[in-house]
Amino acid sequence: MILTYFQAIILGIIQGITEPFPMSSLGHNVLIPQLLGWHNIVTSEPKSESFFLAFLVALHVATALALFIFYRKTWIKLIRAFFSSVKQRQIKTPYEKLIWLLIIATIPAGLTGLLFERILRTQFAKPMAAAVFLVVNGIILFIGDKYATVQAQKKRDYNLQSTVEHTSAAMSKTRAGIIGTAQVLALIAGISRSGVTMVSGLFSGLDYQDSARFSFLLATPIIFAAGIYKLPDLIGVNGNGIRGQILVGAVAAFIAAYFSVRFLDKYFRTNRLRPFAIYSVVFGLFMVAFIAFGG
Repeated sequence: MILTYFQAIILGIIQGITEPFPMSSLGHNVLIPQLLGWHNIVTSEPKSESFFLAFLVALHVATALALFIFYRKTWIKLIRAFFSSVKQRQIKTPYEKLIWLLIIATIPAGLTGLLFERILRTQFAKPMAAAVFLVVNGIILFIGDKYATVQAQKKRDYNLQSTVEHTSAAMSKTRAGIIGTAQVLALIAGISRSGVTMVSGLFSGLDYQDSARFSFLLATPIIFAAGIYKLPDLIGVNGNGIRGQILVGAVAAFIAAYFSVRFLDKYFRTNRLRPFAIYSVVFGLFMVAFIAFGG
């Protein structure tokens, strides 16, 4: 069997945890099979066509669905705000501003992924490259955490009560574009989408809570769109023989992602990126040594 049910569950859980956590889901889906000796998966990952592509499609859609459901109340308001702003041809409310900021931030990574995702994956979805870039991810998180610590004296305006109001007040179209451009790095295995988005948000004037929430909201349409775009891999020949495993893995990813984002939504109200930075560097260096010495 090219993919067992046990492997599907483990990889689904890994995807669900590491997508919202700033630790690179793609990097872990490359490194964990290498660590566990699942060579059938390791060899399939950098191929332009493989069963693993079909599997990842389902995991991404499941993760995006979990994010959407957790923030469903916010998304309902954002969708209404979008149509309201289009109808009025102007932006009046924080929700109307935020939905357009999300749209702007989605464009760079969306276009780059559409054009270069396969090329980047075939070049960098390899264990050693993923391990090295996971260390780079940790350094990026350290830089963001250090900047946020230095800026800690700049308190948020507590006259604005909601995260949406804080984000809308702090963000501009240019900053949203910069955050969206930073997400392009996440197409490389080892670099975390949520990590680079949060760091970019911190440098754009958001605090931890707001940058985390913006990251999760921004990830939802990008991950879901990527999954839909790759749907032919799932329903085509790449999915033959593993659709049961795909379903089980998707369910595991959905549950893990939902509880991960639930935890992180509270965690970043009072905590920082430093633990994830330390983990990325330590695990990345460990995997570099593990692979270098024949692991």
